[in-house]
Amino acid sequence: MTALQPARHEPPDGRGESPDGQGAPCGGRGAPPDSQGTPPDGRGELSPAPSPSPPSGEGAGGGFGGGGEQSRGSAVARLPFPVVDEISRHCLDDGEPETVHIEVHLPGRVDPVRLRTAFHRALARHPRILMRQAPVRWWHRRYRWQLTATPDVDPVDFPPPGPGALARARQRALDRCPPLDASPPVRLEVIEGATAGGTVLLLTLHHTALDGPACLRVLATAAELYGDADNSPAPAPVRTPGPRPEPPSDQAPAPGPRFARPARIAPAPAPAPTPAPGSAPQHSKPGRPSRPSRPNRSGQPGPASQPGQPDRPSRPDRASQPDHFSQSDQPGHASHPNLPNHPHRPTHLGNGMLLTDLPIPTRPPRTPTQPAPYTVNDQLLVATWLMVARWNRLHAPAHPHGAPAAAPIVVTMPVDDRPRDAGMPIGNGTRLVSVGFGPEERRDAGPLTADPPDPDAVARLLRRTADRTRALKAAAPGTQLGLYATMLTAPVLPVGLRGAVTRTLRRAAAPWTSTTLLSNIGRIAYPLDFGDAGRPTAVWFSAPARMPRGLTVTTASVAGRIQLALRWSPALLDDAAGARLGDLFRSSLAATAWTPPPAGGASR
Repeated sequence: MTALQPARHEPPDGRGESPDGQGAPCGGRGAPPDSQGTPPDGRGELSPAPSPSPPSGEGAGGGFGGGGEQSRGSAVARLPFPVVDEISRHCLDDGEPETVHIEVHLPGRVDPVRLRTAFHRALARHPRILMRQAPVRWWHRRYRWQLTATPDVDPVDFPPPGPGALARARQRALDRCPPLDASPPVRLEVIEGATAGGTVLLLTLHHTALDGPACLRVLATAAELYGDADNSPAPAPVRTPGPRPEPPSDQAPAPGPRFARPARIAPAPAPAPTPAPGSAPQHSKPGRPSRPSRPNRSGQPGPASQPGQPDRPSRPDRASQPDHFSQSDQPGHASHPNLPNHPHRPTHLGNGMLLTDLPIPTRPPRTPTQPAPYTVNDQLLVATWLMVARWNRLHAPAHPHGAPAAAPIVVTMPVDDRPRDAGMPIGNGTRLVSVGFGPEERRDAGPLTADPPDPDAVARLLRRTADRTRALKAAAPGTQLGLYATMLTAPVLPVGLRGAVTRTLRRAAAPWTSTTLLSNIGRIAYPLDFGDAGRPTAVWFSAPARMPRGLTVTTASVAGRIQLALRWSPALLDDAAGARLGDLFRSSLAATAWTPPPAGGASR
């Protein structure tokens, strides 16, 4: 078993398990469920496990050195799946893997042995990440994590460098989950030479077990051990206290259905048929740069290539199964017009992704006694609304139900209340809240979806959004997925029956799923100082984009820039549509920027 092996949802052997899922792992080794050191809530950190012995050199055959197979270690503790993990486990789909992708660009080169040693020591510092799913049968009452003292497989891999190495690693991050039955469910690929003299650290984690902030905490520990530098998180920004601003006068809700179905993102129209040889070329629209032609797949195989399987040719006439990957070898410069993208488009399943960086939009100057009228997170929410509304308006003739005036746009937003220090609980620790945009936006639908959006209408939307997010922050935090999910995962029925019920309810609730998900990581709290390799010049995150949403927007802030990752399901968009959606987000975010008032005038 190698670190690049696809995910296996079911462990290969269920022997040694009792009907309630509490038996010993394979071979009969391991402590009972109530062994010492198990946190009572299943989420906290355990006492540090012994550090694994890293290899003496790069590329040694077998074991850790070459990513070869290693015997499964004994379990030191067992934990029942929390609610989020179980719901995710029930709904796994090989066609749309539940991966979280984290990409860190360093300006210098790393030492392979030091990095592998530091990452393994970081795993020992955070032993909750050393988990695998225990063997399970449908009649068991719980899924359980087995915590191991050492990794089952080496999660660190150094793919061969060269042209396209980064693109292939990104494709693996979208298509191949780390297996759940091997500890840890995370993969770190180190791509050398992907940038000029630099290194890219690309982490892929199985979202059933971990989320992005938890894995970033482990990487920060690895950076501290590698560079021998302080990587403590920066303190949270202090908000200026002051009286809450008065709500805007235009906040009175307009009449409309209270439980209306959220708007869906209109699918991309079927691409035009490929012109016959010798026909006149199709010219791009005036004022829009044309994208470079796709490289010849026969000349340079893409990451979809599998041993013994030839590459399949593109099928531009298949609207139901579009090709789905769009990104550049240097995505951090995709927003600069002089540096073109180099799209790459394999035909197998997974997600498509677009990476770029954008300037942080300006905000009104803050006064000593008044808090900021809105935050960058509010601007990102408004930009997401504008992107979806403008996209649906462009595609309204073919998809009238998705028009902004017909259904409210609802944006789901993860909220993470965990501390960022070394004691941060590892796992899925975010809770989901929804920001609804509905009747109040109907009056301004026309000005907001214009090109460019009307500044006064955007200013009103920003004020309303700030009021909504303040109310969400002031409310008492609830459970991660709500009361119904907690009841659904109660260990009353066997996991097989609970899984069938969960998948049925998910399909039935699909029309009421939010329009899209915006995950704003914000400023990276850790320096991520890798010593002689330097500090990151860019950090991207991307969250899985499964239907019925089919689109996620993930942002982080590094060096005064917003790192944007758009990720979509191939059932919703192809790479050309994803690029157009990225252009809409760029212009929508720019529309939220504050402009100083002219002399003698008032600002918006």
